[in-house]
Amino acid sequence: MMPFGKLMCWCSLLAAMCLLGLQPAHAVSPTKVVSLNLCTDQLAILLAGEGQLYSVSYLAGEKEASVLADEAKPYVVNHGLAEEIFLMQPDLIIAGSYTTRATVDMLKRLGFRVEEFAPESSFEDIRANIVRMGKLLGQEIKATEMVRMMDERLDRIQKNSRKKSGKAPTIALYYANQLTSGKGTLADDVVRHAGLNNLGETLGMEGTQKLPLEQLVMAKPDLIAAHDAYPTPALAYEAQVHPAFRTTLNGRHPVDIPDKYWICGGPFTVDAVQLLAEQR
Repeated sequence: MMPFGKLMCWCSLLAAMCLLGLQPAHAVSPTKVVSLNLCTDQLAILLAGEGQLYSVSYLAGEKEASVLADEAKPYVVNHGLAEEIFLMQPDLIIAGSYTTRATVDMLKRLGFRVEEFAPESSFEDIRANIVRMGKLLGQEIKATEMVRMMDERLDRIQKNSRKKSGKAPTIALYYANQLTSGKGTLADDVVRHAGLNNLGETLGMEGTQKLPLEQLVMAKPDLIAAHDAYPTPALAYEAQVHPAFRTTLNGRHPVDIPDKYWICGGPFTVDAVQLLAEQR
């Protein structure tokens, strides 16, 4: 049993930490981690030590959504249900800030440690989330090295892009249901790092907004990035088969950037920068 004097000192220390808004440090790295979100899935897969990550969301194994679909196969799959997570008894749960709110709130009330990650809207956010994930998992050195390698690759792409003469082309990002990305989005930051101009930002758009086909045609972008995720025709992509859209392409094929490279931010997002930079 702890002596009364030491017990009082410990209680006083905890009280002081609470007053200062501090939390007791976790002495050891988590050994059973569960991720509930596609983006945290992928960062955890990249950074976790052997045997540290136990479960990832079902989306992590879907090739259209996840860059690391093959790497996700060894892990137990979860569907973001509080009941299944409770039975796993993890010592750390990581989730997105918009992930399964009812589940996250319930798990917190049950006393589980839950850490939430906001979606990345820039490479700066990607760096911050990699560093934070590394710290949570006790893999700080691995996280620092990952950021360094990502930045080195970005620098090489940008240096090569600056060597190319002429005005930077304008590209329209055209997703399902005629949506595009404007200022303040990860896709916009990807376009800037590739040395291109984003039509969405040029038109004064912020976030994800609808870009009507008529407005796209009138804007006459130099390039259009469009990815059809479905093997069969879908109404979500009806604008991409419209004759006016084909005319805007001027006989070229759309730049095909798979959605999975910028649904979530990670070192793999540099692949989207590379693919766009090659179009200059």
